[in-house]
Amino acid sequence: MLYFLDDTLSFPQPDQARSDGLLAVGGDLTAERLLLAYRSGIFPWFSDGDPILWWSPDPRMVMVPWEFKRSKSLRKSIRTKGFKITQNTQFEKVIRACASAPRPDQLGTWITEEMVQAYLQLNQLGHAQSVEVWSEDELVGGLYGIDLPEFKVFCGESMFSRVSDASKVGFSFLVDQLIAKNYKLIDCQMYTDHLASLGAREIARNAFLEFLKPV
Repeated sequence: MLYFLDDTLSFPQPDQARSDGLLAVGGDLTAERLLLAYRSGIFPWFSDGDPILWWSPDPRMVMVPWEFKRSKSLRKSIRTKGFKITQNTQFEKVIRACASAPRPDQLGTWITEEMVQAYLQLNQLGHAQSVEVWSEDELVGGLYGIDLPEFKVFCGESMFSRVSDASKVGFSFLVDQLIAKNYKLIDCQMYTDHLASLGAREIARNAFLEFLKPV
């Protein structure tokens, strides 16, 4: 069954999603609805020209921060490439770079202008955060996501890299920050080989939803 949302600020239960993870269609991208979605284990994902689609896949791709795999080459890049890392200084540049980054496995981008504006508002409200990776004065990598400190969960959204290992260096920095704050989980949403190579793994949706309880 597929649910169609109206202006009411609510979602169906995640376990009502279809087998492909699609839960609902419609609604809006207000800050209030987006935060309700993430706090409920739901996220938006749709292409330009499509209606807003809301997902809660089973299984769910996640990473336990201390299970992050730093390869030998990544550790070398951290030591030797001289990257500088900042947080929340260029959120708009990061999300737009993620939107324009080539993705061999997909046509176009799901980070539409409507999504950009919605996440910019979340950033201004302190809920969406970015990590920027610099080589001298050039932005060469980064990532962004939604912070849920009440659950000690960070919901990763997208990353980009313009030079080798830049996004991984930024992700490594984020992982260290989350471990220092006793975060329990990074939500990676859906399986990719790249995420699996970094230490992410799939868990049942019900197990994931257990993490979305105040600590």
